[in-house]
Amino acid sequence: MPTSLDRRMMQRAIDLAMGGQGRVEPNPMVGCVIVRGGRVIGEGFHRRFGGAHAEINALRSCSTSPRGATVYVSLEPCCHHGKTPPCVDAVVEAGVRRVVAALRDPNPSVRGRGLRRLRQAGIRVTVGVESAAAAELIAPFSTRIRLHRPYVIAKWAQSLDGWLTTPAGVSPWISCPESRRRVHHLRARVDAVVVGVGTVLADDPRLTPRGVTVHREAARVVLDGRLRTPEDARLIRSARRIPTLIITSKRASTSAKAVRMRRRGVEIIECASRKNRIALDACLCILAERGMTNVLVEGGATLLAALLRANLVDEAYVFVAPKLIGGGTEVHSPSLTQICAELKPHEVRSEPSGVDVLYQIRLTSLPK
Repeated sequence: MPTSLDRRMMQRAIDLAMGGQGRVEPNPMVGCVIVRGGRVIGEGFHRRFGGAHAEINALRSCSTSPRGATVYVSLEPCCHHGKTPPCVDAVVEAGVRRVVAALRDPNPSVRGRGLRRLRQAGIRVTVGVESAAAAELIAPFSTRIRLHRPYVIAKWAQSLDGWLTTPAGVSPWISCPESRRRVHHLRARVDAVVVGVGTVLADDPRLTPRGVTVHREAARVVLDGRLRTPEDARLIRSARRIPTLIITSKRASTSAKAVRMRRRGVEIIECASRKNRIALDACLCILAERGMTNVLVEGGATLLAALLRANLVDEAYVFVAPKLIGGGTEVHSPSLTQICAELKPHEVRSEPSGVDVLYQIRLTSLPK
């Protein structure tokens, strides 16, 4: 049975792992704490893709010899050669007495082999301490491995009466400045920001993080089956500086307009479609094949509703503003409201976001 010290140290390892968010993908975030005689002698986390893993950074930080210590790590130590040598070898060579891992690695290249190697070396192994928190930590990594698609975060802002857009002539912002800043933080740590062409036509967005520290450069992805994106859209004008992908039908991908857009730095990608509507599952597979682990879908309502209906959303960030907009325009999305009413979330968290309330909703189960 895990002790209270085991749980505290594993939570510390998970907290440390968050320091790699937005920098380690497509690898998982991992943290490690080394304890001897009830005292922390070293700790570390995976800081960036291609760099040393959490166990190596923790061993390097030790204030005294780790021989006989207990290693707490939020994910099974790797046992294969990738960008770095196997962590399990370094742990064995350090002479530690015990390893506590929150989870087995879902990667087929590891999946229990690292733990077996530790046991074969005479090291005591405990698995499953704080497993739920660790599973949440690596959800994007495990989603890409299990489902061959990125982890999908849907985001939208709405009024109290369920409207996603304000009437013409009124400020376009439903959410408050604090909520919009949180969205910029989300953009700054994902691999892609995804919208439908309707959003491009209506808002001419930039889809870039502004006013926050950028951990990774997100590609802008537009789902546009008929290639209706205007050639003078801000996304197109900045395509040579910021990766910009338009996912479209086979027919549209060979058009003269597609050729012109490619010359301006836009990547036009052909995807399976039906009646000029992009096949969402095929689209997500394409993004995963390009190494994308997290994608943020910012709408509009039609795209959000389609993804929710297809059970392709893992997590939703819903900002609810203390406003009543009422009827009278075409922007309300009854289908999205109805779909949300039918959802059976696994977990719902809420917290203030300025004057708004942010609901963070987990829609898919986490593997254990």
